[in-house]
Amino acid sequence: MRRPHEHKTSDYGAGTMTLTLETMRADIARMIHEDPENIGIDDNLMDLGLDSMRAMNLVLAWSEAGVELDFSALAEHPTLAGWWHHAQARQAAVR
Repeated sequence: MRRPHEHKTSDYGAGTMTLTLETMRADIARMIHEDPENIGIDDNLMDLGLDSMRAMNLVLAWSEAGVELDFSALAEHPTLAGWWHHAQARQAAVR
């Protein structure tokens, strides 16, 4: 079974993942056993079945791949749009 952050090596630069909106959507979809296209940008991820343990597993996997996200910030905005906004800000801060 693939871990949420495992993608083609071309998605990474020097061993560090660059998280994209579509990668994030695909990782979430895998975690909740859903097709990525069924996750709308404004859908509440908790309503789709993403519980706190799965969310924490995603945060941990992304952290291990080099993308540090704040779990509490994600919990405050449990939509793909909210998560993506947070991820963009965090990734921009480390560039």
